[in-house]
Amino acid sequence: MAKVRYVKDLSKTGSTGGVGSASMRTSVRTFRAIYETEPEIAAAVLPKPLVLTEPKIFVQFAHVIMHVSDTHKIEIGAATVGVASEAEGVKGWYVLSMPMEGEFVVITGREIFGEPKKIGKVDFDVADGKIKVAVTRNGFKFIEMEGTIGESMGPAEFTENFFCYKGMPAITRRGGFDGPVFLTQLDWERKYTDMKKVTGTIKLNESPFDPIADVPVKKVLEMAYCEGGSITSGKILREVPPEWLDAFWHQRFDEPTVQGLEVPLESEKKVANA
Repeated sequence: MAKVRYVKDLSKTGSTGGVGSASMRTSVRTFRAIYETEPEIAAAVLPKPLVLTEPKIFVQFAHVIMHVSDTHKIEIGAATVGVASEAEGVKGWYVLSMPMEGEFVVITGREIFGEPKKIGKVDFDVADGKIKVAVTRNGFKFIEMEGTIGESMGPAEFTENFFCYKGMPAITRRGGFDGPVFLTQLDWERKYTDMKKVTGTIKLNESPFDPIADVPVKKVLEMAYCEGGSITSGKILREVPPEWLDAFWHQRFDEPTVQGLEVPLESEKKVANA
């Protein structure tokens, strides 16, 4: 008898063919921040039916240790950038960028939840009350954050919602999709054993592959260093017309020659008229 692991024995697993996730203990540290940006830019990056709630951008770096066994562990770094928005009466963050380490977490996030994940190198350093993080892709270090860790705010438990789009690009590679496109909602239940205030800075660098520098930092509103974990789940909010994603889907891939949209800014008008 020969074993072929490309085929699952459903009589033993009872699975219907879905992707399972092994239950394992994880240890998580995060450095999270919210900054204010130009409202016109924040609104411009949101596909319909999302609407801007505030010109705020969420940035989180995470260092995750997955304890596979008592003697084996897997460490990954991850970053998430979101835009404050609302969909179907729910407030949350539209996921603009999601670089992280590890092929498996990138594949499952994109295929199951519609997350715009890409493989990148994530630095996460904490020492002597200081924290410094950065993410690099294709030779460009495009987000850097650093700060001084301050007083504890104690433990915290809350849920944050994130919005993504799930679809299968057309096989013709001429735009459009093969099948429906869905707006998804991710529910991240935060279970932090401790949160500490951080005073620090956010630096956005130019990258033709990950142009987060186009969403500038006007003011850092809050920062925190957290230890604990998250429980993640998701659901389909609604099907959306594929053409709503025509101007945005390239974000999923590396297209350094894309021509960006010109967005007039009220702040520039005020300076010109001063």
